[in-house]
Amino acid sequence: MNGRKKDRANPYTLRIKVLFLVVMVVCAAFRMAEETDQLSFSGAPATKEQLGEKLFFEKMLSADRSASCASCHIPAYGFADTAALSRGVGGHLGVRNSPSCANMSERPYLFYDGRAATLEEQVRFPIEDTNEMALPINEAVKRLRANKQYVEWFKKIFGEGPTERNLKVAIAAFERTLETSRTLFDRYMDGDSMAISASAIRGRELFMSKKAKCFDCHFSPDFTGDEFRNIGLYDGVRYTDKGRYAITKKEEDMGKFKVPGLRNVSVTAPYMHNGMFRTLAEVIEYYDDPYKVVPAPVNMDTLMVEPLHLTAEEKKDLENFLLTLTDDRFKK
Repeated sequence: MNGRKKDRANPYTLRIKVLFLVVMVVCAAFRMAEETDQLSFSGAPATKEQLGEKLFFEKMLSADRSASCASCHIPAYGFADTAALSRGVGGHLGVRNSPSCANMSERPYLFYDGRAATLEEQVRFPIEDTNEMALPINEAVKRLRANKQYVEWFKKIFGEGPTERNLKVAIAAFERTLETSRTLFDRYMDGDSMAISASAIRGRELFMSKKAKCFDCHFSPDFTGDEFRNIGLYDGVRYTDKGRYAITKKEEDMGKFKVPGLRNVSVTAPYMHNGMFRTLAEVIEYYDDPYKVVPAPVNMDTLMVEPLHLTAEEKKDLENFLLTLTDDRFKK
């Protein structure tokens, strides 16, 4: 005997540990299902779009093979994230909310600050970003070249093995398939007068009115003018993200962010570039009077200077209109 008491496992502690592990495994399984969904095809990819879809879910493209594009752009949530700020490899926290990557085919700028002009150019940013997938693009290509299955698929579709160019082309091709137009609103516009409620119809009229002024920024079929606007979420003190200014270095761009489209907005919460609002109702309350949230905004757009003074009914009508913009595939 060495004078030390023999260690004995506490049955209660052991049960707690086992239960904890079970919960962690179940949560991970649900998260994985939420991330990946199911591919839209079976078997080997036959087109660049299908290959891009496969790559969109491919965790090999992250440094520790733990994250894919779908980790932050979850199909079930309109290809957006459910967290205010996404976590990348190693638990690193991103600096902005991950927006939807659906309905991006016609966008002349990508990202909140407009740093990329094409979907192809956009691909490398999340792969290389140290807060996201943290893998140099050339290393991503090397991994694909070392995988016999991917080499075969790339050669079949592109006539050559994996390269940085065709990796970008494939993922961008898949993202261009993520256009949505099967909504209650679209059916209403196609002549079905009963497709949306009376409240939603009033909300649409208010959306387009001079009182609410939503349509001044959210126009076009995807409800965005692809402009950069400062909606008051920059004060240089508490709200310090300079937005477009970081790219252009122009003072007039201070605090401006790309106006997002509104299709599927009901499933892409949380909202704003920093994910600060959890619900559409909160967003509408902010637009009604931004000064309640940011008392001294810097460089705020002139459209936002005066509070809207919407009634409770008008706010609800606006929300009900926005709910009609959800594509059938995302309804639960």
